[in-house]
Amino acid sequence: MTVPAPPGEASTARTADRALRAAARHSAGRLTAASACSVAASGTALAEPAVLGHTLDLLLRQDPAGARWTAWCAAVIAAEVLLDAATARLTGGVDARSTAWLRRLGLGRLLLTAPHRAAHHSPGEVSARLTAQATTAGAVPAAVVTASVALLPPLGGLVALVLVDVWTALAFLAGLPLLALLLRAFARDSGTSVSRYQEVQLDLAGRLVEALGGARTIAAAGSAEREQARVLARLPELGSEGRRTWRIYGATVARTGALMPLLLYVVLGVGGVRLAEGALGVGGLLAAVRYAGLAAGVGAVTGRLAAVVRGRAAARRTAVLFELPELPQGERRLPSSGPGALELCGVRVVRAGTVLLHDVDLRIPGGANAVVVGRSGSGKSTLAAVAGRLTACDAGRVLLDGVPLDELSAEELRREVGHAFERPALFGGTVANAIASGGGPQPYPESAPDPEAVRAAARAAGADAFVRRLPEGYDTMLADAPLSGGELQRLGLARAFHRAGRLLVLDDAMSSLDTLTAREVERALAREVRPGTRLVVAHRVSSAARADLVVWLDAGRVRATGTHAQLWRDPAYRAVFGEGARPETDARPEPAAEPPGREAVR
Repeated sequence: MTVPAPPGEASTARTADRALRAAARHSAGRLTAASACSVAASGTALAEPAVLGHTLDLLLRQDPAGARWTAWCAAVIAAEVLLDAATARLTGGVDARSTAWLRRLGLGRLLLTAPHRAAHHSPGEVSARLTAQATTAGAVPAAVVTASVALLPPLGGLVALVLVDVWTALAFLAGLPLLALLLRAFARDSGTSVSRYQEVQLDLAGRLVEALGGARTIAAAGSAEREQARVLARLPELGSEGRRTWRIYGATVARTGALMPLLLYVVLGVGGVRLAEGALGVGGLLAAVRYAGLAAGVGAVTGRLAAVVRGRAAARRTAVLFELPELPQGERRLPSSGPGALELCGVRVVRAGTVLLHDVDLRIPGGANAVVVGRSGSGKSTLAAVAGRLTACDAGRVLLDGVPLDELSAEELRREVGHAFERPALFGGTVANAIASGGGPQPYPESAPDPEAVRAAARAAGADAFVRRLPEGYDTMLADAPLSGGELQRLGLARAFHRAGRLLVLDDAMSSLDTLTAREVERALAREVRPGTRLVVAHRVSSAARADLVVWLDAGRVRATGTHAQLWRDPAYRAVFGEGARPETDARPEPAAEPPGREAVR
């Protein structure tokens, strides 16, 4: 059974914070180096006013030591510039690594969860979460560090200002409470606005990808203007939230920008009075003004604080993917000589409160060709997904050669259980790599496919002829291969045949093939592909007629099992195939023998 994802915004916030801490640990070395460089840069910034002030006093007194202290000034300034550059470089590296780590985490959970859970998130939404949102969230670890270190110059400048002259320090301190109120209001207001902005942005991305995916349907229906209006319906809301965020940020920057010069003028005025009284020298006045400037730099923390606020809000959006539960797997292996016997015991599947499979009990002998039929919505694809462990059942067990599928290791399961689908997704760059993808333990794309095994699988799927007609044959890039729906399905079948194990699940994988090609593929499946158990979701009478066993599903229940000829006597069974369907009882499966001179596809 799968574990439900923890609900609620509080849980998502905790998950996001844990992910950000883990991302920080992932780049701990670089983050520590960036912190050290930033602290060192802050130290040189604090030393600079004192060194400049002392050097100025020496030069005004024409002290011979002035030349040496001038060199010290140059060294301090150069060190500050170099340390700032090193900090920026290291911070950029931390941002990149943290972003990549968050993307890998989100993508990994997306790929390891059950497909029905992944389907809850639209492609556009997932794309936005793993690109823009992950990038913004990836800046948080470095932003937290730099924001913390950014407080050192203002605090150090304030302490140094007190040491230089208490009265100038008191003049500066008079305006700090107002600055603290401004920063607090900024953090509160911008957090809410940024969260709303990102929410609308995700929705817009999802609608846009949906429209792009259905571009042909939109064009055929002449509904381009309506779809444009639907996609852009929330654009005013996005603009409103964006303007609100920038108004908050701009107002805070404007207020702090006005407050800081005012404080500096006050410090300069008080320092001038102290200079006139003889209590402060020219160098001391220069140091006091420079330290007041550093202390006023607390307003610069606003930008870093804004990055943290935006990043945490983005992390919460991305964390929805982190919470996807993995499909549980064990560590067991199958018996070495098992025939591929498949057994479902009391299998029950519930999705969104609807029971899709009702306590299904079914046994398919090893090596049998079993075809699943039924009306639309009867649960055929759900049964296929459960049988191949693409999803988990909510009750009951599924066993392959006596071993529960949830106790098998993921490697063993995917090596021995293959799938083909109605709309296959091809990966691998070239056609050959697409057929061979997932067919071996080597990491993709470094594994070089066996040309003979790839061609044998393509021949079995009826794909070899059209692949050879492509510009570069099997080396043609997928992006350059104009494939029809039937050709795409045949490549998906070839991929499944290439890695056929003891169980092969074909979920409506021949629906786009013409009748003749479908029969040729069925014949090749019986004779040329590695022997094993076949579970085929099909709609054709011919497919059912050629099967060893027909499983008739009705509203999530197994209504009957048997041969096609036996079931054909039932009018309700005949109605599954529509009016005018012929029994085709004369169609029998080909014997599972290899033709002379050809090895079975492995």
